[in-house]
Amino acid sequence: MQIKHSKYKNTGILFELLVRQITTDTLDGKDSPAKDILKKYFVKSELGREYKLYETLLKKMSLTEGRANVVVSTLIDSSKVLNRGAIKRQKYNLISEIQKHYNINEFFNHKLPNYKIYAAFYTLLEVANTPESIDPEQTINNKVTILEHLTAAKITEGKVRDEVMSEFENADKDVRLLAYKLVLENFNEKYDTLHPKQKSVLKEYITSIDNTPRLREFYTNKVTEIKNELATLNKKTKNQATKIKIDEIITVINPPAKNAKITDNDLVDLLQYYDLINELETVNG
Repeated sequence: MQIKHSKYKNTGILFELLVRQITTDTLDGKDSPAKDILKKYFVKSELGREYKLYETLLKKMSLTEGRANVVVSTLIDSSKVLNRGAIKRQKYNLISEIQKHYNINEFFNHKLPNYKIYAAFYTLLEVANTPESIDPEQTINNKVTILEHLTAAKITEGKVRDEVMSEFENADKDVRLLAYKLVLENFNEKYDTLHPKQKSVLKEYITSIDNTPRLREFYTNKVTEIKNELATLNKKTKNQATKIKIDEIITVINPPAKNAKITDNDLVDLLQYYDLINELETVNG
């Protein structure tokens, strides 16, 4: 028998997606149901205690093989004393509550950098708490994945940046949410002179940077919107030289290919197109 991984039942993934949803809602300037959901199901609960196992695993890195094995064994043993029935009920209720407030497909449609680790650890915990006979090859493969994570050295891009990011990632979740709030306030202050549509582009880029399909769809919609706006405004433009240039710009603005990845350059293009629209609106009165 093999254990099938389910992101809908993976405690680590559920927690991280709730945190991301809180970030998205905060950047959109609205109250976040995800914040209340997170507190309800992860504070002083059996589900919260299981998440601590995932959190401990992700914090451990650069260990010797012997220490890594001790960490894995200890975490698995700790999972055995948790109330599995309570965890199962809490996950079911948690998913039901998420569905009340969000589109469940969009909620889970994010790439997580630690997805592979979450999936491997989920499988190991299920194996350890299942009385049935499990395929040993699956257990070995998942344990190897975990050990590779625990024994890998961190790749740095600068000592100062690493220290700051490490401190932020290991901070209490309330501290992280406060940081998100400050980021939003600084964002609004720094980009106060931007056109509202330019702000919407930046916010969407920030919240969807790890969600390629959503970002591509957003970019495609914006390109279509921009082409239509430019065409409408150009009809009112009196300067013939300007009209010709705008027509040329419209012809080169095209939606991305089906599987194209949206880059920083695409983001800059959108901002510049909106600058052009703003200038045309001003010129045309």
